[in-house]
Amino acid sequence: MSMRIEPSFDRLIAGIGGDAVRVRWTDGHWTGDDFAARIRSYADALRDSGAQRIASRLDNGPEWLALDLAIRSLGRVHVPLPTFFTPGQVAHALASSGADVLVLPADAALPEAFAALPSRALGDGMRLVSLPAQPVDLPEGTVVITFTSGTTGTPKGVCLGADALLAVAGSLAEAAGPLSAKRHLCLMPLSTLLENVGGLYAALLSDAEIVVPSLGEIGYSGSAGLDVPTLIACLHRHRPESAILLPQLLLALVMAAERGAALPDSLKFLAVGGGRVGETLIARAGAVGLPVFEGYGLSECASVVCLNRPGATRAGSVGRPLQHARVSVRDGELFVEGVRMLGYLGDEVSRHGPVATGDLGHIDDDGFVHITGRRKHLFITAFGRNVSPEWVESELLQHPAFAQAVVHGEARPFNIAIAWLRDPALGDEALRAALDAVNRALPDYARVRDIVRADALFTFADGLLTSNGRPRRDAILARHADAVEACYARHASEPIFFDHLQESAA
Repeated sequence: MSMRIEPSFDRLIAGIGGDAVRVRWTDGHWTGDDFAARIRSYADALRDSGAQRIASRLDNGPEWLALDLAIRSLGRVHVPLPTFFTPGQVAHALASSGADVLVLPADAALPEAFAALPSRALGDGMRLVSLPAQPVDLPEGTVVITFTSGTTGTPKGVCLGADALLAVAGSLAEAAGPLSAKRHLCLMPLSTLLENVGGLYAALLSDAEIVVPSLGEIGYSGSAGLDVPTLIACLHRHRPESAILLPQLLLALVMAAERGAALPDSLKFLAVGGGRVGETLIARAGAVGLPVFEGYGLSECASVVCLNRPGATRAGSVGRPLQHARVSVRDGELFVEGVRMLGYLGDEVSRHGPVATGDLGHIDDDGFVHITGRRKHLFITAFGRNVSPEWVESELLQHPAFAQAVVHGEARPFNIAIAWLRDPALGDEALRAALDAVNRALPDYARVRDIVRADALFTFADGLLTSNGRPRRDAILARHADAVEACYARHASEPIFFDHLQESAA
């Protein structure tokens, strides 16, 4: 597969200018000339500070875009931190990255450990806090460190180079090119690599206008809350042609449309990823007129690897590999070549060759990639059946009764789900009916026998979700261990148990 040579960041930034609007937010806008002036101003301030590794903890807004590009223009390292990181996670990220300054809103309350540190104004309501950085070795060529929580609460730093970011951005711009989307609405935090690459760099390569309302104006509250009417109002206010969605946002929009909510007719390209979407949800989205294109990626490969796109879409797949990537399957696991990280923070192992994704799947005869689950999450029931919990969970979450769900069945005679309901007061009979409806679409070995009602919403703050919104399975199971054991004990003598034994013996 041939690879197109992508422009450098110097060339990309040099192309910003002119009288046309390039950045828009709720109550203002920047022309290309305004945008370029802000980038130069921030770059001058950063240069004067002597900072080499610049951490930021900012809400979505035009300042985030200009700051990131200012750092790129200087060839220095950006360490974007999600606003929902806990103080402990922020401290870990700063220390492990060797960040020497932290950019914050001017009115942000500083953690006690930072209160006495010197700071200076950066402009546009931001300030630069000098940090007592300790030397930390980074892989050569690192320009961004993106943090992912992985399987523990401690953020894990992924180091990426400029060529990788631009290769992915160029592929995304090319994939969406036939639709000529000229207004992109950033609906994900810009500290998320996917929005950083797809919503900023790819939009610039496409000459698209970038719309950056605050996270609150989108409808977010904390790390897991979403006000759907606010989200829909935001879409109508800005009338975007493209956006990137997590599956949860897509489900919220689909359910709202199915209940009669009007969505803007401006939408041309909605990329969705970050978790298994499910063929049913994609079909529902199409039925209400949403132009959804499912994709797949991972931070270790600088974000997007595969994407359905105009003229190349297959239901049930995550699309074909983008032009910069090659995907293969070994023992059922997906491997990616073409673009990869430079390494993890603190990892002295040299990173070369294909990336083992940990995702299970296959590639069909036409080159479309299909994801079936995660290797590390795959469990084997007491009857020797392999079950991917993400698959079952995606079916549960497409039913309006279920807001969050984690499926368990390792070495058990049947599967159960720990679930937070959209209506916690939902009666047992109605819950049973909802579960039966989901199970009808699943083979017998994957069906959920019963529901353990979660005692609260799964959140990042209580350690039950990663920073990317994925469930921390072990933590959720541990929290509800007594209820889970009681559930299995309650059903142990029911006929279904013995039926499975007989089926297995046959």
